[in-house]
Amino acid sequence: MSTPHTFRLAEQRAATDELARLATTCRRDGVPPDVRDRVATMLVDLLGVTLVGSRTPELQALAASWRAERGTHATTGSSVTGTAETVAHLDAIAACCLELDEGNKHAAGHPAAHVLFAAVAAARIAVRPVTGPELVDAFAVGYEVAARFGRATSRDPRWHTHGHWGATGAACAAALLLDATTEQVAAAIDASTTLVQVTPWEVVLAGGFSRNLWIAGANRAGLDAARLALAGLVDNAASAQHTLGDVIGTLDPTRLVDGLGEDWLTTQGYTKQHASCSYTHAAVDAVQALKASYGLHGDDVARVAVRTHSLATPLFQRDPGSRLAAMFSLPFVVAAAVVSPAIDATTLDPDGPTFAVAQELSTRVEVSAAPALDALLPHRRAAEVTIVLHDGTELGLGVPNPIGDSDHFPMSAADVTAKVRRLVGDDDTRRILAVVAALATSTDAVATLRALP
Repeated sequence: MSTPHTFRLAEQRAATDELARLATTCRRDGVPPDVRDRVATMLVDLLGVTLVGSRTPELQALAASWRAERGTHATTGSSVTGTAETVAHLDAIAACCLELDEGNKHAAGHPAAHVLFAAVAAARIAVRPVTGPELVDAFAVGYEVAARFGRATSRDPRWHTHGHWGATGAACAAALLLDATTEQVAAAIDASTTLVQVTPWEVVLAGGFSRNLWIAGANRAGLDAARLALAGLVDNAASAQHTLGDVIGTLDPTRLVDGLGEDWLTTQGYTKQHASCSYTHAAVDAVQALKASYGLHGDDVARVAVRTHSLATPLFQRDPGSRLAAMFSLPFVVAAAVVSPAIDATTLDPDGPTFAVAQELSTRVEVSAAPALDALLPHRRAAEVTIVLHDGTELGLGVPNPIGDSDHFPMSAADVTAKVRRLVGDDDTRRILAVVAALATSTDAVATLRALP
């Protein structure tokens, strides 16, 4: 017989209230300057990633068959016009489909993409013009709330990180922009946890495209939760303890508020340079460094051994049949890094030139989890790689974190701009940079966003 779950309802209610108080204080006073600076860079990255995602064959097919409701708003890339919610939904799908969107190792997931599109949708449906600083600050606080719920939630390993705890940040940001009171913000945050999606890892590993809709669903859940709160139909009932804290795993309310207002997780994310799951990135970085140091080519390599942390264990699968499955196969991504100069938007395309070559080499990539590397989590997501050449020479390298992590060669604003330029070109990068810069002083964020590509 299973042990009855102990619900920490009073602690949960108090923690959610504290989050809501921080949110409404920041709506009035603004977020700290370093947080706002980080968010500006994050927005450039996420908008660029969304634009390149909208141009993939998968998103083009989805947009063509979506049958969007009539509306005046346009998706990033302008492939569809529709209502604020439809556009937000499609943009959120595009943002995560290439696994290039910003993440947070403390949350073990992607708070930014869970929050931004609900915030933009809320600005578009608001009864008054939402200023650029209001939008930026709401996004920043929403990110913080989502990241803290991600950090405080210990998931059952069968659940993927998309589509559940991130809705809390979407709800917070949307409620702020819809002029909710502190009590209503708390109610919205809590209500969003009752709109949980079932997000199994096995769907991701099988390459099921429906996975790409989970973040979109979290954005919609946050917006719906804000509406429920504004209508007075929900309150802060500590529901998170029953969903995130029981159905999905366990939830520690004290971790939601530890260092709140001082230690901003929003400034501690990672920026991705490889179009694959972040759990593959440290190994890819090691492969690329070894190739550059020794002038290696794919034909030189007999086999590869990778040791990493156990969070990556679901990624030990082989023989992917789709782009999504390939992005979540550690042996395949490492093999692709050996035979290709970059893991970019086209490298893992099954119809591209790299796929078959990487598939063959991946049979000679050995992967294992090392308890010693688990001991470094969450601050270090390390990997050790050994490349064995055909003549028997062994070349090895260990890295403590993926490049782009806030604690390991973080990408500067200039680095992010260069990344976006590689993805979408000079003209579209200039437009994205101009829009993000204009938000700092914009009196109408929705009007400013119309200048996006």
